[in-house]
Amino acid sequence: MENIKNNKNKRKFSRLEKEAKKAREERISIPNTLPAIAMRSNMVIFPNTVVPFYVGREMSLMALEEAMEKTNNLVFVVNQKDPTVENPTENDLYKIGTVVRVIQVGKLPDDTFKVLVEGITRARWTKNVGEKFFVFELDLLRTRYGKSKRLIALMRMVKEELHKYVQYSRKIPPETLMLLEDVDNPDVFADIAASLCPGTIEEKQELLEIVHPANRLEKILDILVRETELLEIEQQLDQKVKERIEKTQREYYLREKLRVIRDELGGEEDVEIKELKAKIEEGKYPDYVKEKAQAELQRLEKMSPYAPEANVIRTYLDWILNLPWYEKTEDTLDINLAEKVLEEDHYGLEEPKRRILEYLATRKLSDKAKAPIICFVGPPGVGKTSLAKSIARAMNRKFGRMSLGGLRDEAEIRGHRRTYVGALPGRIIQLIRKLGVRNPIILLDEIDKMGISFQGDPASALLEVLDPEQNKDFVDLYIELPYDLSEVLFVTTANVIYSIPPALRDRMEVIEISSYTDVEKFHIAKKHIIPKIYEEFTETDKKVFEFKDESIGKIINEYTMEPGVRELERQLRSVIRRATLEYTKVGKKVVITPEKVSEYLGPSKVREEDRLDEPLVGVATGLAWTPNGGTTLYVESTLLPGNGGLIITGQLGDVMKESVRIALSLAKKMCGDEYAEKFSKNDIHIHVPEGAVPKDGPSAGITITTALVSIIKDIPVRNDIAMTGEITLRGRILPVGGIKEKVLAAYRKGINTVIMPKKNEVDLEKIPKDVCEKMKFVFVQTIDEVLEVALCDKSKQEKSDAITKKNSGKRRTRKGDSNSKR
Repeated sequence: MENIKNNKNKRKFSRLEKEAKKAREERISIPNTLPAIAMRSNMVIFPNTVVPFYVGREMSLMALEEAMEKTNNLVFVVNQKDPTVENPTENDLYKIGTVVRVIQVGKLPDDTFKVLVEGITRARWTKNVGEKFFVFELDLLRTRYGKSKRLIALMRMVKEELHKYVQYSRKIPPETLMLLEDVDNPDVFADIAASLCPGTIEEKQELLEIVHPANRLEKILDILVRETELLEIEQQLDQKVKERIEKTQREYYLREKLRVIRDELGGEEDVEIKELKAKIEEGKYPDYVKEKAQAELQRLEKMSPYAPEANVIRTYLDWILNLPWYEKTEDTLDINLAEKVLEEDHYGLEEPKRRILEYLATRKLSDKAKAPIICFVGPPGVGKTSLAKSIARAMNRKFGRMSLGGLRDEAEIRGHRRTYVGALPGRIIQLIRKLGVRNPIILLDEIDKMGISFQGDPASALLEVLDPEQNKDFVDLYIELPYDLSEVLFVTTANVIYSIPPALRDRMEVIEISSYTDVEKFHIAKKHIIPKIYEEFTETDKKVFEFKDESIGKIINEYTMEPGVRELERQLRSVIRRATLEYTKVGKKVVITPEKVSEYLGPSKVREEDRLDEPLVGVATGLAWTPNGGTTLYVESTLLPGNGGLIITGQLGDVMKESVRIALSLAKKMCGDEYAEKFSKNDIHIHVPEGAVPKDGPSAGITITTALVSIIKDIPVRNDIAMTGEITLRGRILPVGGIKEKVLAAYRKGINTVIMPKKNEVDLEKIPKDVCEKMKFVFVQTIDEVLEVALCDKSKQEKSDAITKKNSGKRRTRKGDSNSKR
């Protein structure tokens, strides 16, 4: 049968070859003008091929009729650029098409005609001379070439790729390739191969427009290689999918058969079900947990093990049966031991340590004491996270950390309902299961950096978690059972308190951790950081390096400017690395002196403005709080010829600009009519140096007022005094924050007298004792008191000294009281 088909194809090919040869002999009779048919089907007619197509549009039928009557059955066929155009113009057609000879025409029942044509040659139309239908003037496209080895190689490669394509694709019957077997003409071969080649209408049109057969064969080869590779990938994917489906069906059949066998043998239970039943019965769970687990297990028994719901139930049972419902660690209630651990791990931080010891003392007397919700608030690097770890070590509890920075999804706290794909409990329950006890210490880090999104407000979800009155019955949306969180000691950390929602802040005991003093940094570096780095870097008993105390002080003062000790640790690591390198070269202990520090770290990185050398007119020294600790702030003012304007520079914020306007109004009021002309005939320019650094806040009010009064009255401001306080239009001085950091900044600059609001006197308790003993504090309530002390007017100098002495005496009395309390 196959031989008969092959013979038929050969006879058909011979007939087509004879007709094509006859047409080639008649090429000279192809006229220069032919009627044209615009093709809009997904097909391109190539020369040397015989193909059918359908004609239905009126203008195409008229062109076909013209060809049958006047042009010896010859017609020009050209493709449309857009097949959806019903009435195309010349601009809608490609420039190159095929001259074809009509072999047969048949009418169909829907009044369209099926036309069988033979491609003769390529042609380019140049002009339309028809009125009712297309009649184009044509230029026939012919090429001259020699039959080279390259052409023969290309023909072989195209034939091989066509065979590969036919093996993967079902679009072309394998017997169609018989048309190419005996063709040795490269031009004819390329046209027949192009007609069999897959591709888009644009690619087929590009093949038609390529005249030289070598270039045409290269393009055909590119298309065939691409399509063959895609078909190979598709076949591989189909095979994998088929194998998976067969494997799943096979496993399902075997499991069902195994179940039937077990039923016949006496209904033996599934091993998994049996294990879960034993775990529920033998485990120590609350009654409501057992009831829920048994109900879910009964559902699991009734359904197929391959049902989607079965995996959901298995995962749910795994979660509720592995949660620590009763397991917990015993607290270490030895107060002395806990105090020793806290002192070993941290220097300073008296208030947080005292609060933990208070909690342990209450737990020692009664088990009913509720775990507090502690919130450590302070700048970065002061030891908030490490303090929470020390608390866990002191209490002998397991420690877990959960970062809340950037959290925007409420489900991270409460969990997802089981109806969602891939649902899981919230991170609180996940952490408790991981730790395996119901009374761990959980650190909720960066609680001030949570966000709100369309997925909910995680801060609101934390309200139940962090409320000692509610968290006894916390319900996770996935677990759907109440879980007791009252024995969990939650410790939260934040850099600032104002960004925490008020309702959440109300549930926590806020303990502020201020920035370290230079003395505290020195002891932390010497007792904690350097020994820790030494253990990391060396494992030998030999002494590799020795730190001089002056070197540590130099690194603190000249290479770090921060509230915590992270940058200090980085600089110490850098110095120790260099010392270790030097030790490996020299072979003896390296003594790290201040000179070595300069050699290792280079020039000083902290370049603050120095203290003023002498009193200046219009320049007052203020104090400011920054995230890196306190700093001094110089307010400069000057008079310029003008008409009473105000110039403000130094990148000041809105609040500080308001303080400048208040200070100006108050200065005009205080100076009176005597200086009114000076205000009206001059512009006042106020500048705060370090213009690239943003500054804001009301605490520079008295500093700005002092500078303005100084420039107007031409009285210098004392350079050995720094001040802070908010000013009002009545001249009252209001309290401000960050007193400890501001006083330490003045202390570092060598300024021993600080003016501050009277109501901030209570904040001096937080300042280290050794600093207080070297400082003088002037507490004021009005701007007049500030000017009496700050201005260097000779007539007021004695009165200024008296006020300073009086307030210093008060401070000494208060220091004595506070020291006795300590």
